[in-house]
Amino acid sequence: MASFSFALQVNGLFHNHSISHSFDHLKTLLSSTLKKISVRTDIAKTLKSTSNRMLDAFVDSAFQFVSQPLLPSQKNFAPVEEIGEAVQVVCIEGIIPVDFRAGVYIRNGSNPLFGGLKSTISIFGRSSHIWVEGEGMLHAIYFMKDAHGDWIISYKNRYVESETFKLEKQRNKPSFLPAVEGDSPAIIAAYLLNMLRFGMVNKQISSTSIFEHSGKFYAITENHLPQEIDIFTLETLEEWDVNGAWDRPFTSHPKKAPGTGELVIIGMDGQKPFIVAGVISADGNTLSHKVDLKFNRATLIHEIGVTQKYNVIMDYPLTVDMNRLVAGGPLIKYDKEGYTRIGVMPRYGNADSVKWFDVEANCTLHILNSFEDGNEVVVRGCRALESIIPGPDRGLNKFEWFSMGFKPIEISSKNSNGFTQEGFLFARAYEWRLNMETGEVKERNLTGTDFSMEFPMINEDFTGVKHKYGYTQVLDSMASSSCGMAKYGGLAKLYFEEQNKTPPAVRSSSRIKHPLSTSTSLRDGKKGQLIKVEYHRFEENNFCSGSAFVPKQGGVEEDDGWIISFVHNEDTNISQVHIVDARKFDSNPVAKVTLPQRVPYGFHGTFIPMPREG
Repeated sequence: MASFSFALQVNGLFHNHSISHSFDHLKTLLSSTLKKISVRTDIAKTLKSTSNRMLDAFVDSAFQFVSQPLLPSQKNFAPVEEIGEAVQVVCIEGIIPVDFRAGVYIRNGSNPLFGGLKSTISIFGRSSHIWVEGEGMLHAIYFMKDAHGDWIISYKNRYVESETFKLEKQRNKPSFLPAVEGDSPAIIAAYLLNMLRFGMVNKQISSTSIFEHSGKFYAITENHLPQEIDIFTLETLEEWDVNGAWDRPFTSHPKKAPGTGELVIIGMDGQKPFIVAGVISADGNTLSHKVDLKFNRATLIHEIGVTQKYNVIMDYPLTVDMNRLVAGGPLIKYDKEGYTRIGVMPRYGNADSVKWFDVEANCTLHILNSFEDGNEVVVRGCRALESIIPGPDRGLNKFEWFSMGFKPIEISSKNSNGFTQEGFLFARAYEWRLNMETGEVKERNLTGTDFSMEFPMINEDFTGVKHKYGYTQVLDSMASSSCGMAKYGGLAKLYFEEQNKTPPAVRSSSRIKHPLSTSTSLRDGKKGQLIKVEYHRFEENNFCSGSAFVPKQGGVEEDDGWIISFVHNEDTNISQVHIVDARKFDSNPVAKVTLPQRVPYGFHGTFIPMPREG
């Protein structure tokens, strides 16, 4: 109003006075008006500041942050401090291969800024973060060569400094109330109070993965926009909204379209439009396509798939529902009785162009790859019958639920879904063949019930096209069950064009070791022949995270390269990076790089060939 009043006064001034006389009057008028604006602005700021202080005082008196302590078996899930400047690594077992690429191996993960203070008790009840929440921290190991061709290896870690991270760090205490899990009144109160105090419902944690597009690097969790990262310093630069064209959450796993280099994305929200897909130009400057897929539910889609012509959308019954929350139910819920479908849409299609295929109920958070094969679109992923997110229903014991879910499984002929009550979080490599002409679906398990597999990866040069190999982390079912959190004790190499002929031999170095689980069933019911799987087993009580495939420089075959992974020894409390030859998969790692500090277990990693600084 002040600016509108000022404009009217200036307009009248030029009509009633000469230019020379009015200039002096204009200066006086401008000065007095700006003082009025300043006074009004100061009043508004004072009112807002007072309001915020009152809200903060209410939160401090009504809510108490309480710790979620870790068990001794969970000690490497605890956060660590930033190390500061990059530290050169000198302790290396084995030899870094000559044809290993210079580059950055980087992994994201949850590293709560205030440790276990992730729950609140209040007059409204209890609320807490779910197990995946926590500020993102990047752990990077740099492989560079000096002028003589000798390796120089260094390590650095750093928080992803989103706006909410900086806000809480400045306050030096947890300030955002947990707004995902707990009693409905407590979550609703947290939702409203966070919005009133900070203008957003939840924190921008950016802890899930990191990806590259057009020479820039981004940390991401799908509740917000990506945060651009300086890959050399790990400094957080700014949010990426594609020059203002993308204004909603952003998938943790965007995919580069084969051939064009465009980035295919998807974003979910708790209010309509629930699911929006997009295509970003290869140079990263333009949102070339954006379309509402007209979902009738807010599916928590973690990953999108691509082929040469299509986008692949996984729609499973893991949903965010505010109406359900208001009615007293959970905000996030996996509905075992809900429907599951897979959508295939042309790259630049709209909602009406999506061809939907109904499939057997499941939760597939991670796609291994998708591609076209004649009239069929083939989708491969890690499929489970239950969702590990958010966790158990309210009232159930979290530790017991996860402990039961991670246990080994055996096929039960009496159970129509093929699984006993235990082991419901077991994930298997799975394949869907979707016939674009007839609408027919063929689906089958690719792997048996020996080992649960997650965090899949491939040679990314084969994203969206037919491939022979895939790789996963392998769950140590017994270790995971005993601590109630996922621990990955090995790696698997999947041979999609070879059938399984013999039981798997799980190796550590050159010796056969005990299985990662106690289940040895290879039966697969009506699903067909299983594929060949080769295993690499870490030493006892060593567990990995953030594994990635590194293509060999000048490699010819698809599997010419290495699997690189952060590995932690729980007996010595020492963290290393292991490099495993993908073509000698069950052999010793070619190199083990000992890191200068502990690296907690985390989520997704990637290897980025070294860009030129500046």
